[in-house]
Formats: sequence, structure tokens, C-alpha cells
Amino acid sequence: MPSRVIVLEADPDPKDLARLQAEIEAFNCAATGFDDGRRLACFVRDDAGDMLAGLSGYTWGGYCRIEFLWVTERLRRRGIGRDLVATAEREARARGCALIVLDTHDFQAPRFYEKLSFLAVGRAEGCPRGSGQTWYRKTL
Repeated sequence: MPSRVIVLEADPDPKDLARLQAEIEAFNCAATGFDDGRRLACFVRDDAGDMLAGLSGYTWGGYCRIEFLWVTERLRRRGIGRDLVATAEREARARGCALIVLDTHDFQAPRFYEKLSFLAVGRAEGCPRGSGQTWYRKTL
């Protein structure tokens, strides 16, 4: 029998993380029959190619998950975040998705997502301590 020693790693090897993700994805595909998972990302760059804003996530099994959305501070409140989300929504629809999900912390952008017609569906207090985290969904 293999060793059952659990080793906590604060700085894990990226190859181990990639394998962990691949194993979960393989299990999920086998369990659901959906093997259409694809990364989704869009960026705003300056003339030198440096990233000024971006969104990343994935689509799988008829839904889209937005994992990260960021706009450099000097360009915030100019509609760039809204345009990134709209771009992701269009691509999600093109990929056959009927739903987008995401989460955000209180100090990040809950009002932003609510203005874009995302509906809060869950909440956890103390994430991080002194704040909260809210999960959202939007039907496409």
C-alpha cells in the first residue's frame, strides 16, 4: 500500500497543481459526460502589449464561470470591466452556455455585478475575516 503521509506544501510544484486539476477535470467529465471544457479569457492591452485589464474563466457543460476580472486602477469606472463581461457573455452564448456564475468579496465588486444583472445566490461571512464573499449567477 502507498504511503499515507500527508505533506503540506506552501509552494507546490506547478506540475503537481496541473495534474491535480487534470485529475479533477477527468473525473468531472466521466461523471457528467460533458467533455467540452474550454478556457475563456479576454484582455485589454496598451500599444506595447502590456495588460491593462483582463477577464478569465472557463465554459463547461452549458455554463460559464468567471474566475478573475481586473482593470488597472487608472482605467476603472470607464466601462472596461462592463465590456469585458459583455465579451465573455457573448462568447459563453456562442459556446452554448445558458448561465454565468462568479463570486466576489465585499471589498471587490458586488455592486458592479448587480448593475450587470447578476443575482446573488449565496454568501459567506468572514471571507476574509471582517468581510464577506457573495456568489452570483446570471441567466443568459
